[in-house]
Amino acid sequence: MSTPANTPTFPPAATDAPATPPTARTRIRRLAENARYEVSTVHAIVDAALVCHVAFSDATGVHCIPTAHWRQDGHLYIHGSNGSRLLKALQGGTPACVTITLIDGLVLARSAFNHSMNYRSVVIYGQFETVPEALKAASLAAFMDRLAPGREGQARPGDANELAATTVLRLPLAEAAAKVRTGPPEDDAQDMDRPVWAGVLPLQLTPGAPEPDPACALPVPEHVERLRHRRF
Repeated sequence: MSTPANTPTFPPAATDAPATPPTARTRIRRLAENARYEVSTVHAIVDAALVCHVAFSDATGVHCIPTAHWRQDGHLYIHGSNGSRLLKALQGGTPACVTITLIDGLVLARSAFNHSMNYRSVVIYGQFETVPEALKAASLAAFMDRLAPGREGQARPGDANELAATTVLRLPLAEAAAKVRTGPPEDDAQDMDRPVWAGVLPLQLTPGAPEPDPACALPVPEHVERLRHRRF
């Protein structure tokens, strides 16, 4: 089966050092052949996604909150209002689990049991730390560059009041594991002769045409046009 042009590729597992040796929490036991512990794979999945889910617990129970994220070197960054329940809990040293999942295709098999999905996922464990005030503006500028490269030179940067109202946290990517599935369905031998179509239906998050603000009469800038060709 040939690999579609938009299918993500990853380096062979043996060519890269692991992020850390798998821990009791990160060792993948179910479908262990799909486990990936390499730094490059973990970073690539973190970079490809726009949103992560942060799970934590407090006095009211267990929560899982979606939020935008970005990566700088070996850390995952998030940000938000100083009054955010999520950020206030994480600033207090609450252990967290961050997950990211990207769905790349529906795997349509010859039996209902063997249907699956092609995906890239990461699970990260640890404790967030607060980014110092002196580094906050640079961290948020890196987020803008990650979100929409070229935009940081046109949009107004955060002013003193906005920066003061914003908390930026970061989580080391030291205790992390990725799990990746690619390829066609894995059918049982007795089903191979069934007259049922089998294969992969690729899925992809693709930008649409820009929709200008009604109050904006400017033409769509080049950096926004470039974003139309971005794939996730």
